[in-house]
Amino acid sequence: MQGSVQSVSDLIGTYALNIAISIVIFIIGKWLVGKLTDATIKLLTKTNRIDETLIKFLKNIIYYSLMVIVALTALKQLGIDTTSFFAILGAAGLAIGLALKDSLGNFASGVMIILFRPFKVGDYVTAGGSSGTVEEISIFNTVLKTPDNQKLIVPNGVITSSTITNVNANEKRRVDLVVGIGYDDDIKKAKEILHEIIKSNDKVLLDEANTVAVSELANSSVNFVVRAWVKTPDYWSVKFDLTEKVKTKFDEEGISIPYPQTDVHVYKHKS
Repeated sequence: MQGSVQSVSDLIGTYALNIAISIVIFIIGKWLVGKLTDATIKLLTKTNRIDETLIKFLKNIIYYSLMVIVALTALKQLGIDTTSFFAILGAAGLAIGLALKDSLGNFASGVMIILFRPFKVGDYVTAGGSSGTVEEISIFNTVLKTPDNQKLIVPNGVITSSTITNVNANEKRRVDLVVGIGYDDDIKKAKEILHEIIKSNDKVLLDEANTVAVSELANSSVNFVVRAWVKTPDYWSVKFDLTEKVKTKFDEEGISIPYPQTDVHVYKHKS
């Protein structure tokens, strides 16, 4: 009887010791996880190359992943077989992955966008078949505002699986115009006028390789290409201004701009 009591007492003592060790493992592990997570995030922040949104997400991923390891280690100290827990976690992860396949794809694409920065907030882009100014980049979606003030929410997976055009990526852009004149008009005079129009616009970068040249002898016109380099924010204002000045200057100088015409011949038959 005394031996049985002593055995029970030893068993309780062993369990109590294991519980105490498990609690210590959990407390110390949680403290270490917090320190390690903070150190990792500080290191990522100092690089200035990773977006704040991604840093916050990575902080949660690192913290909770390490805490799972700490919790399983503490449970193992209690004598609990953690193999079954890993099996359950694996099965649950597979089920969740299949259920959220599209969302996880958008998430992965969001991480790529934030890491590689093909565009930033404020850029005008064409991506995933949509165009607009980037207002927000989140883990799953990118929000665009169209020129007519509509809000577009584009899944990141669609963006990374298609061509991305970033209008604001470079400091300078080239304005390209095609201007046609009649075959009876003076090519040399038209060319001089086009050069003057470019030079008269103070937003055109005159130190760049601006071009005026005959590009095509078309069916009803002699076509010029007019290429003028500008700062990216000035693109549309210069394009509109040059287009208007071409028309007004050509009218003043008597140079025609051909347009499609249809000649209708009416024949009168004798009855």
